[in-house]
Amino acid sequence: MPITQEERQMLEKTACELRLKIVDVMEWSGGSHIGGSLSCADILTILYFKYLKVDPMNPCWEDRDRFILSKGHAAAGFIPVLAKKGYFAEDELRTFNHFGSPFAMHPDSNKVIGCDVSSGSLGHGLSIAAGLGLGARYLKKSYKTVCLLGDGECCEGSVWEAAMSISHFKLTNVITVVDRNRLMIDGKTEDVMSLEPFADKWKAFGFEVLEIDGHDYSQLTQAFDKAWSATEKPVMILANTVKGKGVDFMENNVVYHYASADSEVCKKAKESILRSMGGM
Repeated sequence: MPITQEERQMLEKTACELRLKIVDVMEWSGGSHIGGSLSCADILTILYFKYLKVDPMNPCWEDRDRFILSKGHAAAGFIPVLAKKGYFAEDELRTFNHFGSPFAMHPDSNKVIGCDVSSGSLGHGLSIAAGLGLGARYLKKSYKTVCLLGDGECCEGSVWEAAMSISHFKLTNVITVVDRNRLMIDGKTEDVMSLEPFADKWKAFGFEVLEIDGHDYSQLTQAFDKAWSATEKPVMILANTVKGKGVDFMENNVVYHYASADSEVCKKAKESILRSMGGM
């Protein structure tokens, strides 16, 4: 179903608030993987505020949809979206990466309420998603598992082993998303380890590939609608994004894969976000 104007405005406002909180987390924690957290903010927003069937009051609900942040270094975006959804108070984010805090640079499912899978070691998330998909089928459960990968992460061979399994078992209850921001810690993905022809690789592995603008809510809606209703082939959403999206001096700048910043820089980052989002 096409996204309504009211829905779009709500999602854009929520994503703007999330980006502002991501900057706060960078300041409070002394540093974070901010570039990739900002690039996937719109994907996280539409999942948690439109698609995922979850209940913050009952985080272990057996029939909930599962979400795996395979690119676990983007916890600075993921954990704030859980707070915004209501799993815990947003004020708790002030402890991010402090001693004794449940919130670290990578999410720990034993400590973070609403986090289904601990992640951080790249290349593991999609294999776990395959297992959850098989488990749901065995248990005759209708829940979906969504796995968000980084594009640099797709240099890992285990990603492709998992892709082969998902395709072989026709796990249409697993939805794969790649945050294709084209930058990784050491530079451009195509310089470090070329991924192209990226979409064709996934197609060759048996996926239906939906290549979209990962910041466009109409395209995100169309892609997730199709993925949610898939019955023939598993769907991979190749979401083209901008690393550091919303902060002009961070956009497409590999320096901000991981960064720290003082209050003045954070203030400028927030001003840029508000400008880019129309002053919401």
